[in-house]
Amino acid sequence: MQRTPSDDPHLDPPAASGTSRRRFLGYVLAGTTLTVAADMRLGTPAEAAIPSPPQIAEIFDLEDLQTTTGLATANLIRITIGTDGTASFSLPRMEVGQGITTSTAMIIAEELEIPVERVTVGLAPARPELVFNQLTGGSNTTVSTFTPIRVAAAVAKGALLKAAAIQLGAVVDQLTAKAGVITAPGGASVTYGELAESAASASTQGVQVQLKAASSYTVVGKPTRRVDARDIVTGAKKFAMDLEVPDALPTMLCRPPGLNGSPKSVRNREAVLAMPGVTDVAVVDTGVAVRARTFGQCITATRALDVEWNAGGIEGEDDESILAKVRRAEVPLAVPKVPVLATQVDASFEFMFRSSAALEPNCAIADVRDGHATVWAGLKAPIVAQEDIALAVGLPLHAVTVNVITGGGSFGHKLFGDHAIEAAKVSKAMGKPVRLMWHRVDEPRQGRMHPMATSRIRATCLAGEVLTFEQRHTSIATDFGHGLGDMLTATADKLPGGLVGVGLSQSIFLLTQELPYNVGLVTQLLSETDTRFNTGSMRAIYSPDVACASELVIDMLAQKLRKDPLAFRLGLVKHDNVRGVLTKVAEVGKWGRPMAPGTAQGIAVHREYKGATAVLVEIDCRPETVNRQVRDGVTGPRVTKAVIAVDAGLVINPQGLEAQMLGGVSDGIGLALTNSVHLKDGHFLEASWDNYFYTRQWNTPLEFECVVVPSASDTPGGAGEAGVPASFAAVACAYARATGTVPRRFPINHQTLSFEPKPYTPSLPESPVDGLSHTF
Repeated sequence: MQRTPSDDPHLDPPAASGTSRRRFLGYVLAGTTLTVAADMRLGTPAEAAIPSPPQIAEIFDLEDLQTTTGLATANLIRITIGTDGTASFSLPRMEVGQGITTSTAMIIAEELEIPVERVTVGLAPARPELVFNQLTGGSNTTVSTFTPIRVAAAVAKGALLKAAAIQLGAVVDQLTAKAGVITAPGGASVTYGELAESAASASTQGVQVQLKAASSYTVVGKPTRRVDARDIVTGAKKFAMDLEVPDALPTMLCRPPGLNGSPKSVRNREAVLAMPGVTDVAVVDTGVAVRARTFGQCITATRALDVEWNAGGIEGEDDESILAKVRRAEVPLAVPKVPVLATQVDASFEFMFRSSAALEPNCAIADVRDGHATVWAGLKAPIVAQEDIALAVGLPLHAVTVNVITGGGSFGHKLFGDHAIEAAKVSKAMGKPVRLMWHRVDEPRQGRMHPMATSRIRATCLAGEVLTFEQRHTSIATDFGHGLGDMLTATADKLPGGLVGVGLSQSIFLLTQELPYNVGLVTQLLSETDTRFNTGSMRAIYSPDVACASELVIDMLAQKLRKDPLAFRLGLVKHDNVRGVLTKVAEVGKWGRPMAPGTAQGIAVHREYKGATAVLVEIDCRPETVNRQVRDGVTGPRVTKAVIAVDAGLVINPQGLEAQMLGGVSDGIGLALTNSVHLKDGHFLEASWDNYFYTRQWNTPLEFECVVVPSASDTPGGAGEAGVPASFAAVACAYARATGTVPRRFPINHQTLSFEPKPYTPSLPESPVDGLSHTF
């Protein structure tokens, strides 16, 4: 049995001094092979210098919040050296395509001096003892795990060198470690695998280590292909639906026609049970579940169900009625309209509901029997999911095992355990294992939405200078039940004074939002209303909408003051990293080049996640482009060129960062032009990807370039969401310049409904039979 550092009486006491930015305390844990851990309790989160006048996010942002709350348990990670010389590590985060298993393997390989291929990074199951240290969100994974993982790897390397010195009859300082082999001055050598057992310790020992200097990195910063790329393209990689769990048969739900309705009764249960392949029919609070031999049989049986439903609560509502409620919840602006001698820009913008569904549908395997529950699912907050599952099936927490599986995308969707909780409920009701999969139709109609919002801005100028910039962002309530709210509560005493007495959503808003310009008195406030919708955050919480609105107003101010948008921004920016990316993107994108009528450039910046991004796009709004005809598609304006410059701090994997930025730009284009769902008569009309218009091939830029700007920081920033806000804003700014009309509602094409909505009863469309014409 291994002892934790905190309960081991034989630990060396931490040094009162001697730790520095590169010297840390770690542990060689008791065990038969070498296992090590880190201790970050002596560390402190990086905090930005305080500019004048600073916004809260410039002093202490969401990254600081997450890193701070994770410090107390950062020592509970483990790296193990196997007798085959490989290093293995269970990452307490979720891989959803962002490449964190690759970047984590690179960090370990760097410090251990072994090839990346000899590092295995898996995903840890739910570990309640980690408390706040197992949430994948806020682009915080690498920010918060970079140093603890390096410390653990350095401890392992130190133990291996110490064991090698004894075996080779040398002193540690004379040894060299390379590619998993330790060599003495005379040429004698021994491998990590040969040392794995002798380097192990009978008791847990605290040791100090010094981390490698950035100047000696050979792995970190080198473009590296994903470690799981081959498995993904060959189908060898196992996602939740690929797992072989005995007797876990396909299961789907017949869902209510209205949002959040519930089943009242099933009129033909016996008849459906008699259908081919069907083994079970069970009623749960979210619908009527069917378990069958194949998913096709599930669809057929689900369509045959005759169910009486309870109403859900938004009957009769539509886009305009909800938008009216949001407007009534807006907090008034403080500066009077058109004060004497001043000029103003007063603008209001609308952002419609958007689906945060990922390419992989919600799915989970659950086995709830005999007083125990085991669940396999893609979960970004597995500790919270474990608690929710235990509550849902009436079991103690220790009787619930939650296995985290790599997910095929997330966009914030998998921060919530809806699919895992539902699978557990169905399994309990049937008394059998189930392989639950949501139908594509279910996701936009019953799943999580990015909230509808408005953003009102009033900026006041006098004598050519901007004196005030007020932004009032108003939104349908965002659900933070995935753990960020608990983090905030736990860190309350460390938060800036401006958050005292402020509500949860407002606090998260203030921890994420900053206007990167010197524009006098800045106030950015959030108000929320209406909790009836299933909401979540789709890549960057509030930032895409807030940045789009504020960057459009910056352009409007530049026009009012007769200044070039780029020059105007450069004259206002507060931070060097913002100036750096803005200058670079303008240079590479050739800002100001002549453009044909109906086309234009747009430029925008965003600062968040300990870094900065700037995006330049070119858009074509000419009739021959806008009126393109694509079957069952929405075309409209097309972004023909996109350049993004990013300062993301220390870059672990430039290839991975570029992929993140490409995805961020694609999301930004979609948010500006086509991504939305339509609410009509209490129903969301969209059903699956054939009529939800994420950026399609016909809307992607013909030219794309990502420029990684050298950073002054020696620690990583977040990258998973950083590419979205400035991209969204740049497209909106380009559209305004090309058409001469500032867009007020997003996406710009929301008014276009190019499809016939599928029926709501039965809740699922017919299963496709040829696999060629359409998939639903």
